[in-house]
Amino acid sequence: MAEIKLRPYQEEVVQRALKGENTIIWLPTGAGKTRAAVYVAKKHLESNPHAKVVVMVNMIHLANQHYESEFSPYLGDSYKIKAVSSDSPEKDFFGSVIRLSDVVICTAQILYNAMTSREDLKHLDLSAITLLIIDECHHTIKEGVYNKIMRTYVERTLRDERPLPQILGLTASPGAGRAKDLEKAVEHVLQVCANLDAEIVSTRTAVHDLETTVPRPKKVLEIVEKRPVDPFGSHLKWMMGQIHEFMPMPSGFCLRECGTQEYEADVVELEKIGATRLNKRLQQCALHLRQYNDALLINDTLRMIDAFRSLLSFYNTKLTYHETDEFLVRLFRENQAKLKKMADDTEYENPKMARLESTLLKHFVDAPESRALLFSKTRKSTGYLNDWIQSNSALQDAGIKSAILTGVGNMTQCEQLETIANFRCGKLNLLVSTSVAEEGLNIQECNLVVRYGLLTNEIAQKQASGRARAANGEYSVVADKNGKELKREFINEQLDELTRQAIAAIQEMSRAELRSKIRKIQRESLSARKAAESTKKCNVADDVVLLCRECHEPVARGSDIRVVDNVHYVNINPRFRKFYKLGALVVLDKSFADMEPGHMIACQNCGKDWGSEIKYKGIAVLPNISIKHFTVEMPSGRVVVKKWKKVPFMVEEFNLSEYCEENGCDPLD
Repeated sequence: MAEIKLRPYQEEVVQRALKGENTIIWLPTGAGKTRAAVYVAKKHLESNPHAKVVVMVNMIHLANQHYESEFSPYLGDSYKIKAVSSDSPEKDFFGSVIRLSDVVICTAQILYNAMTSREDLKHLDLSAITLLIIDECHHTIKEGVYNKIMRTYVERTLRDERPLPQILGLTASPGAGRAKDLEKAVEHVLQVCANLDAEIVSTRTAVHDLETTVPRPKKVLEIVEKRPVDPFGSHLKWMMGQIHEFMPMPSGFCLRECGTQEYEADVVELEKIGATRLNKRLQQCALHLRQYNDALLINDTLRMIDAFRSLLSFYNTKLTYHETDEFLVRLFRENQAKLKKMADDTEYENPKMARLESTLLKHFVDAPESRALLFSKTRKSTGYLNDWIQSNSALQDAGIKSAILTGVGNMTQCEQLETIANFRCGKLNLLVSTSVAEEGLNIQECNLVVRYGLLTNEIAQKQASGRARAANGEYSVVADKNGKELKREFINEQLDELTRQAIAAIQEMSRAELRSKIRKIQRESLSARKAAESTKKCNVADDVVLLCRECHEPVARGSDIRVVDNVHYVNINPRFRKFYKLGALVVLDKSFADMEPGHMIACQNCGKDWGSEIKYKGIAVLPNISIKHFTVEMPSGRVVVKKWKKVPFMVEEFNLSEYCEENGCDPLD
């Protein structure tokens, strides 16, 4: 078993955890937070013969990564270590796995499912864990599964229930939230501490060791003058003006400037208004305007032809069944040839692309062994950028070998791992990535990190820059002069400094004052949560109707919906089948013990995508639907929500035995 050697700054930050205290370790990307956690786990196991360590991660591939690169090499010879992910059969008897293992690494969803399961082999109570390590623990600030787990923990803490596991959180930055001053930033970091019931620690005496071990990359701002003439973008704006005149604008609603994220927020709000008022013209105009605005954003960042292809792809799949659709599709078709001609005219090409080309060439011509990460906003933009790189003769002559790296929604886990392996061994030297490469993934040190066309928060910026860890690494930002990306970069720098000051202010508090503030926040959060749950219970599920968001056809009731394994929301009413048609078969790169993918499903009336069928435990074929494709109608009015956790009614758990009894099938088959 390999010996764990810590740097002085790592030794400093683990001291309170070694005393059994709940702590959050705050160290920059690449400083070895996970290695420090392995050391704490080792000491915890050595001092407690009945220790059970659980390492909680937020992405599936991180479970195997932490197992292979950290926990197994350093603890595997002396302790039983198990990595459990969604494709592991062990997830169905997780409670037994914990009892038979010393260290278990798993996704947060698997842990939460075990905590809420009624099955003896699967169920796990928090009291069975002695040390809970939470990777990327700043995610507890969000309304996700991390927070669900820690809510249970905090509620038990407030009731003084014991035993409970020691908490060890790991983060490169808790962020400042949306704070504009130190007081608000302190409140945000305190909220993170309260959610984890832990105090934040950082290196204070070994700062020099940290700075020399994990040097900051050189930051370079690649400033570009905007193109003086943009006929393609101007014509898109003219077409949007035609839609503005056709659209029934709500009284008092003012749209902001086209081609901005503010405009996108406006049309998203207009679509919601149209959906809740069942105003087809308003809703469809807003949806189409969002596509035009997306094309303007692409035109501002990438090539004109990429913006054109984005619009063309949308209209090639758009069905027309209403006069509003006919007007909108006709407008595009009548201007399609003109847009294509403009997009092919290289005289007005985006100058940012030329600057990006020179930035990449500067590194790869002088140092062919370089490794680089190119961050872009969306999956679509990574695809366009990679196409451009692979068709650019200068970049190809420089030996650049690129590939896309995105989340599991667009790439399979196997594809992700293969891409990263090819990057490590040199088959690839440039990854064009969304935010998936900013956090957690074990990607080797890079000479160059480029952020291109990105408007993200200070946490993402901090994690991205931390990827440029090679000697003389460079962190580059390509942006318009006085543009929004440049302003955001400056704001993020201020927020990063505000975060540092907030943490310093918290660390200066007395232990008694800090614990008092944490308890106050926890009690207030618990009261607010109970109030929200009470409001949900006031809405009777049978009084709630789900309408197709596209055509407004009523297709289901809230009482038809059940949740499977805390993740999949399905409609158990057999009459729902007549409202949808089947599409292509869903193909996954891995199999699941309980779930088999079925066909995509879409509205029988308008073709709106709703989700897909799943086969549960080889018995129940269930339509697994996404709430963002529906309008929720209650006696008090209509709402639209993105996620099921936001629906204003309670959703019951799926019961296979009851389902089989009602539908005449055998649960033991």
